[in-house]
Amino acid sequence: MIKVTDVHKSYTKNTETVKGVSFEVKPGTVFGLLGPNGAGKTTLMQMVATLLKPSSGSIEICGITANTEKDLLEIHKRIGFLTTEVKLDPLSTPNKLYDFFARLYDIPEDSISACKKVSFDRFGIGPFADKRIVELSTGMKQKVSIAISLIHEPPVVIFDEPTNGLDILTSKQVSDYLLELKEKNRAIILSTHIFSVAESLCDDIAILIDGRIAAQGTTTELMAQTSTSTFEDAFFKLYTENHKE
Repeated sequence: MIKVTDVHKSYTKNTETVKGVSFEVKPGTVFGLLGPNGAGKTTLMQMVATLLKPSSGSIEICGITANTEKDLLEIHKRIGFLTTEVKLDPLSTPNKLYDFFARLYDIPEDSISACKKVSFDRFGIGPFADKRIVELSTGMKQKVSIAISLIHEPPVVIFDEPTNGLDILTSKQVSDYLLELKEKNRAIILSTHIFSVAESLCDDIAILIDGRIAAQGTTTELMAQTSTSTFEDAFFKLYTENHKE
């Protein structure tokens, strides 16, 4: 469903942000990218979402590579991308935003209201549907963003730090929803720097350090590879061994 092969990204001639990364994400699985700030997670996610073009290497989404405008359109139909970098129109409302994006994704007009009710009920957005975005809490904005990002029920879900800055309850709601998407056979790639999120949600985890995957596997496999007793200890051992000052 997602296939990343030897991807590199350079912003300047002598500096690489992503250095030869490869991985695959299959349907019904959550693939985690775990790493410190500056490891290249967001750059990698933006390339998978086609917002950035790799300097070299290839990325396939549902067997499609973004070589032409037509390819890009087909990929965009198949992905839902959420990042904290995307800001909602502060003067709009959840109702207006949902209707706008539903029409953008060609959701049948007679289905929009029913789909919106299901989505808003799922996240408790209903009571805030006609409030301006600027008046909503951080958690509610995030839930509105998720509802909009997945409005077209894409088979591929790309979430960059989806629980970052959220309170405990909202973070739990978002995590539970990701597990529901997994049960619906979505291929999910999740970027995070929170150990508990990676442990509870991810089937496979890649530890990204200085633009490279230092190790990959389940939490149990990563602990075995590093001869440690906790996932947190495994990460810090990998970081110490692979980070260059």
